[in-house]
Amino acid sequence: MGTPETTFFSLSVAWHNVIVAFLSIIYIFSVPPFLDYLVTNNYVSRDTSRKITHICAGSVIIFLPLFQDGHWTQYLNVSIYAIWTLLFLQKGFFAAEDDQAIKTMTRTGDRRELLKGTLYFAIAGIICGTLYYKQFPGVLAMAVLGWGDGLAPIFGKKLGKIKYKALCEKTVEGSLAFFAGSALAGMFFVWLIVPEAFNLSTILIIALVATILEGLSPKEVDNILIPLAVIGLTYLL
Repeated sequence: MGTPETTFFSLSVAWHNVIVAFLSIIYIFSVPPFLDYLVTNNYVSRDTSRKITHICAGSVIIFLPLFQDGHWTQYLNVSIYAIWTLLFLQKGFFAAEDDQAIKTMTRTGDRRELLKGTLYFAIAGIICGTLYYKQFPGVLAMAVLGWGDGLAPIFGKKLGKIKYKALCEKTVEGSLAFFAGSALAGMFFVWLIVPEAFNLSTILIIALVATILEGLSPKEVDNILIPLAVIGLTYLL
């Protein structure tokens, strides 16, 4: 358990963790309005805004080093994912077409999309932040999911020339972006959060296998398939 000297304003560990969780929530809820402005003014496409949101969501783990361990409030790190789970369920069933979340977090503007890939993302975040709190499997899984899966479609759509198809069409350029994003984000977040577990070869191998898996996987299920695969691979390597 952390000591008062290592908490904000010498607060108790509980209140310190509450503040950190609140800061992470502010960070995430500031993203959709900003991206909605960019989409409305045609600075970015709806699809690009959705993937930027995806990357920002995965990057919530950057707050993990601020959480003090040894108190149940450490699990407030998944507060935003729990809130999202409830919001996605509510908006997926009842939101209006012009809802901000629908415009920035779906491909087609169909609210039911929030009940698929985006909901799976939130569930993956809860799993990684509780069962694998500040552990190599959870940190790497969210890094790969956030950055690898976030960058792949952006580069695939903008630069993709060489296409291939397994269960759905992908591009070699998108897959290369997935690998680069997964590897670099994995190295950074593991070094930041669990430096004692840093293993470059393991990170690169898992990033490569995750890239192959993403290339073969159907749409909508990769947000849960990829983190589960990454977690599983950490036990094998």
